[in-house]
Amino acid sequence: MRIIAASNRDLEQCIRTGKLRADLFYRLNVFPIQVPPLRKRASDIPLLAFFFMQKFARKVGKEISEISRETMARLASYPWPGNIRELQNVIERAVILSPGPMLILEAGAFPRAPGAQQGETTESAQPDQPISLTEIQRCHIQSILEQTSWVIEGERGAARLLDMHPNTLRFRMQKLGISRPPRSR
Repeated sequence: MRIIAASNRDLEQCIRTGKLRADLFYRLNVFPIQVPPLRKRASDIPLLAFFFMQKFARKVGKEISEISRETMARLASYPWPGNIRELQNVIERAVILSPGPMLILEAGAFPRAPGAQQGETTESAQPDQPISLTEIQRCHIQSILEQTSWVIEGERGAARLLDMHPNTLRFRMQKLGISRPPRSR
């Protein structure tokens, strides 16, 4: 039998303070995985938002296939103190309330970022246009390529981070119109 357990607490600190039995910790601590909070993985937000949107749209029987740019900007700029569970709940609520095929999260329905002044928003000035899954893929791949200094293959290459074969990545880049920017001299 295998058990997968997750916690947002420092378990070693819990052992020191007597809130967790050491023997239980050592039984569960076979293969620990540290995952940074969502606020430190902003590039994951669009993919997660699309995943949750599709999941909840199917669940409630709605045809929702796009997320507005304004909504995506709100999602990306929010600090997510409740992590992925909070994102999931926000998307589920938005799916339930969205009247059409585009997911729209109204300004008043979304928590204001801590420290923002009354009336201050993080919305872009762009009109409410849809963001396609293709556009999200393009942005995600380009972001990974920039993180890896446009290295495609190898141990520190983008293909490895994206968990795909280098030739598949090259094909996808060509299909999505992604090319390396010219180097400045």
